[in-house]
Amino acid sequence: MTKRKRGFGQLRRLPSKRVQAFYTGPDTGLHYAPATFDTFEDAEAWLAAERRLISLDEWTPPAERQKSRHARGITLAEYAGQWLDSHRRSDGKPLKARTLAHYRKLLDTRILPELGDLELKHVSESMVKVWLRTLEADETPTYTAHAYALLGSILRAAEADQLIKKNPCTISGATRTKPAHKVEPATVAELEVIVSHMKPQYRLAILLMAWCALRFGEVTELRRSDIDVRRKNRIHVQRGVVLVDGERQVTTPKSEAGIRWVTIPPHLVPVVREHLDTYVERRPDALLFTGRNGGHLAQSTLNGKPGRTRLIKGRVVNESASGFKGAAEAAGRPDLRLHDLRHSGAVLAAQTGATLAELMARLGHSTPAAAMRYQHAAKDRDAQIAEALSRMAEHA
Repeated sequence: MTKRKRGFGQLRRLPSKRVQAFYTGPDTGLHYAPATFDTFEDAEAWLAAERRLISLDEWTPPAERQKSRHARGITLAEYAGQWLDSHRRSDGKPLKARTLAHYRKLLDTRILPELGDLELKHVSESMVKVWLRTLEADETPTYTAHAYALLGSILRAAEADQLIKKNPCTISGATRTKPAHKVEPATVAELEVIVSHMKPQYRLAILLMAWCALRFGEVTELRRSDIDVRRKNRIHVQRGVVLVDGERQVTTPKSEAGIRWVTIPPHLVPVVREHLDTYVERRPDALLFTGRNGGHLAQSTLNGKPGRTRLIKGRVVNESASGFKGAAEAAGRPDLRLHDLRHSGAVLAAQTGATLAELMARLGHSTPAAAMRYQHAAKDRDAQIAEALSRMAEHA
């Protein structure tokens, strides 16, 4: 029998190869999980959930809870908590911290307040429809779609566990939304103006997002050792920075496709070398871009602030836009967002004639759906190119 000691609770590998979890509760008694687990990770998730109940002062002995569930039927809130603690990605790995935080927020703010106290067997199609209409009235379509998709996933698992006869989430198209912001890619000329109006130490960040189609989180975690400008002129994207509950965390990409080598366009290579020589420390783990405190560059720092008029001590003060916002205004593109630079770079890559597979590899997509958007954008641009060619012929 293999035994693991932890900060809270203990885990034991049984002769059956199953994992048993137990801990000493607030009542000083020893409490065991109602069932054994396939893996240590699943058992640790159960211990984490028990510890959370204790910290929230909502703990009761697991055996009593188990009896209570059998007596009255498990509620959506109870099952959702179990699902969240044990759910895994399609590759079998635990959910990313940011995804887990997003799911918890959706449950706490959009799903459980209305449906959480209901027993699973009482969650009907009509109730789900009324709940969805209530959410739609809040005019937050993206979060509403995410909440519906999450509820559907939880109830699909409940159906598989034979706790309900049928998943009541049957509304067609409820998980899809139209983007509130229609992205108009930046032109090469506009990108030149934007870069020229950025602080010198941040210009390369803009160029990498635009010409290499990198995400901001990928750019801000780049280190000297990730850049190869001696042999193949490429960038190794293997980590990113995400914001979870207000704190920055370094993590790996969501899928294996996100870990990739991205070749740097030749016209950017001298800029990359100059940036490395001027702004980056010599050690291999030195960040390419640093914030005010020497840590990761904050998106708000790079983004800057829009121009605004303020009343200060009775005086009207006009404040100019700063950072990327100011640069975008200078280029005549105040509508452009920082994330739109990746979109612009993807469209530029598609306009070169890159295949769908090539776009997926460069952008780090694991499915064709997202990459197809950029090919469609490039196709629309082709009509404009044809018109420009005709104008050239007319003036010849």
